[in-house]
Amino acid sequence: MRLSDRQISFLPGSRAEGQIAYLLVGVVSLIALGAVLERYVFSAVSAPVEHSIGGRIALVASIALLSLGCFFMLRRRAIRAFASTQTLAYYDSLTSLPNRQLFAERLEWALSSARRHGRLVAVGFLDLDGFKRVNDTLGHSVGDRLLCEVAGRLANCVRLSDSIGRVPPDAAEAAVSRLGGDEFTFVLHEISKSQDAEVVARRVLDALRQPILLDGHELVVTASLGIAVFPNDGDRAKVLLRNADTAMYCAKDLGRDSYQFYNESMNAAARRKLELEKRIRGALERGEFSLLYQPIREATSGRLSGAEALLRWEDPDTGPVSAEEFIPIAEETGLIIALGEWVLRTACAQCRSWQDAGFRAFRVAVNLSDRQLVPETPEMVRRILEENGLSADRLELEITESAILHADQRAVDVFDQLSDMGVGLALDDFGTGYSSLNYLRLYPIGRVKIDHSLVNGISTNPDDAALTLAIIAMAHSLFLEVVAEGVETLDHANFLTESGCEELQGYLFSPPIPADEFTRFLEREKPA
Repeated sequence: MRLSDRQISFLPGSRAEGQIAYLLVGVVSLIALGAVLERYVFSAVSAPVEHSIGGRIALVASIALLSLGCFFMLRRRAIRAFASTQTLAYYDSLTSLPNRQLFAERLEWALSSARRHGRLVAVGFLDLDGFKRVNDTLGHSVGDRLLCEVAGRLANCVRLSDSIGRVPPDAAEAAVSRLGGDEFTFVLHEISKSQDAEVVARRVLDALRQPILLDGHELVVTASLGIAVFPNDGDRAKVLLRNADTAMYCAKDLGRDSYQFYNESMNAAARRKLELEKRIRGALERGEFSLLYQPIREATSGRLSGAEALLRWEDPDTGPVSAEEFIPIAEETGLIIALGEWVLRTACAQCRSWQDAGFRAFRVAVNLSDRQLVPETPEMVRRILEENGLSADRLELEITESAILHADQRAVDVFDQLSDMGVGLALDDFGTGYSSLNYLRLYPIGRVKIDHSLVNGISTNPDDAALTLAIIAMAHSLFLEVVAEGVETLDHANFLTESGCEELQGYLFSPPIPADEFTRFLEREKPA
């Protein structure tokens, strides 16, 4: 068991009184040592030692005082070593908060107390949003200081909540803990209703949103927070912590910078995600993924100018799996790195195959996830182009506005390197809510793709038509080309062509089709 601060404070050497006591013992021991040396060593040179009863008592007393002094000194060192070991075992070395082990012990104590009194206990599980980007951009030293600042704010928020939950003095120190990385937990002891935890959750998120100034950088931190309440969400510490973790991931999925209370339906969703993750790994190994290609046409001439490669998954047991379902999970788990490389290699090989078959050269567009905006990507792209003997200008990478919204200097460097290689860059889904001229100014983008949701409404919604015209005019003013997605009718095509849109893509021309069917499509495109 760990010694409490109250226990340690009364151990010798932990206060000023203890230091004085050790000093006195040391002085007396030195005097006794001097007496022994003078009587039994130095005096032995000139005269034999008198073995009187008084001399023997003095000898025994001197040895006893020396032994007592050594005992206290060794005891003091042992206590310090023990306390240091306990600190390492129970406390996080960076933030000085309790670690996972101490948190678990305190949570067990809180649950035991709550059972006796018939009250509730709330467990909060918090994870910072986008913390990895801080480490990658500003360095781990800044990241560590940020974690310390977050730890302090979180501890203050929960300490303010002691009036909500009856926290005993010796447990208050362990109400907040750091489990590792950017994950923190807290316990609200013996609350009377779930709404009490909601008050604390709001206070925590509000406190974290306040700007933090580190090395001249103003950082705004947000977090996702999950809450599980005893006994409704579990009657054991491990179950409560796991359910709070599940609720935290739900908060992330719903947009981050928010909190969610656990409910049973979250477990079904979490199990579904876990199962999909396992299936994605196996599907990549078994070759269950495929690419479909959708043609892109020049608006004025109607000639084929490109094709977008679209990822599809046909599960042999359950049938087709929606890309909207499996791609976010692949991104969240990091599987998108391997999957994205497979897509790029397959698309480039297919493009080279069409080129070798004598079809007129055109570009192939591949979607790039924000998780792929890492320093290794440009070299990977260069290697795949060289393997297939494909010119860089035959490849275009599409990045969504949401990916650019969270881009950092590292991502900008990736864009610049790809552009310097001659690879085209297009901004996909433009007009879906994050549109900004700043993106078009900062990044070497050559095209913008108007989202299909706007294109679908240009014939019936004057606002969509006006916004589409504005996007085209804005892009042209920056010397960018415009591609319209979701073109399904002749009215769409005519409006966009007359408005100056350079390229069109949609079901009016062709749905996404397999490579062999696209080859037949190209055969029909050959001039007579």
